[in-house]
Amino acid sequence: MFLFISCQSYGLKKTIHQTSMQTNPPLSQTKVIVGAQRMSEYLPILQNKKVALVVNHTSLVNGVHLLDTLLAQKIKVTKVFAPEHGFRGDMSAGAIIKDQKDQKTGVPLISLYGKRKKPMPEDLANVEVVLFDIQDVGVRFFTYISTLHYVMEACAENGKQLIVLDRPNPNAHYVDGPVLNMKYSSFVGMHPIPIVYGMTIGELAQMIQGEKWIGASNKLQMKIVSCLHYTHSDRVVLQDKPSPNLPNEKSILLYPSICLFEGTSVSLGRGTTAPFQIYGHPDFPVLDTSYTPIDRPGALDPPHESILCHAVSLQGISNEEIRSTGAIQLSYLLDSYKKLGKSNDFFLKNLFFDKLAGTEELRLQVKAGVKESDIRKSWQPKLKEFKQIRKKYLIYKD
Repeated sequence: MFLFISCQSYGLKKTIHQTSMQTNPPLSQTKVIVGAQRMSEYLPILQNKKVALVVNHTSLVNGVHLLDTLLAQKIKVTKVFAPEHGFRGDMSAGAIIKDQKDQKTGVPLISLYGKRKKPMPEDLANVEVVLFDIQDVGVRFFTYISTLHYVMEACAENGKQLIVLDRPNPNAHYVDGPVLNMKYSSFVGMHPIPIVYGMTIGELAQMIQGEKWIGASNKLQMKIVSCLHYTHSDRVVLQDKPSPNLPNEKSILLYPSICLFEGTSVSLGRGTTAPFQIYGHPDFPVLDTSYTPIDRPGALDPPHESILCHAVSLQGISNEEIRSTGAIQLSYLLDSYKKLGKSNDFFLKNLFFDKLAGTEELRLQVKAGVKESDIRKSWQPKLKEFKQIRKKYLIYKD
């Protein structure tokens, strides 16, 4: 089944210097109802309560932001907590976001990215209920789920009720990748889950609490408002890009495979019009494609800025083909390592790659020339264990 969430998709021309709108006809079309639209499930709880929101630009109810929607319903919203990329979703990855007030409503905005990733007790002093509504993409290093973790923990520790408004996951149709070793836990991977975990943010929230991955987990009062007319196997196309460098369906589908380049010297297309759809390096051999990363909104100071990168473009692969593989594509990583002649500086010296992978094993396997099939085999025991745990927390059918 093919689901349009606000019903539009984006495509790019063969040249990466321009963009154009392109909509593929749906195989079949149905209307998924996201948690935020099911207002009868949570509005009664919010009446006469002091409410905080954890939201960004994707938090829409029939095209209207959740903040505006609740204020129109006379709900007392005392503050908004914003994740990475900010309330408007336009800040670059890693950009420092300052506390401020929303210009439209005057509601205080508190950043949960930077030094303060977790709401402090004083932040929740004038709050009774916290509402979490952010579009996720189902990948472990997408930091919105780390924000979810800290919000859940803060609510548990401070006796605040949490309501999670669920949304479909465009990468929920498979489970793949190494399961994180907690030795490598960080803000880009906090839980012992694989890179692609095949769950919505509501299902993951249930797992985080149920597996006691947060402090005071037994004290958390949490309600999940689920989606209607949705299964994990449905193809989900998002209208609003979930972060500045995931502009379309293709980038979202390639993200689990391409983001590993963040821990290497290879550019994954930040600073171009095709982030996460093309990868390159100044020292790659001359290829059919090339690009020069430049400063762009949401992609400041991109790797290899203003330097010509010889590149491999993935834009010619159809979204259907990418989706049908149902696996992380390691060939891009292995091929790049070979192209750079096994250079000692392929992996960044800060070993950020290990945090993304959730283990040092993948880096060592790449350096040792282990075959892709054998790398995949090494993931299977932990993946099998995870899939058994996952079953306990599913709301939707696979």
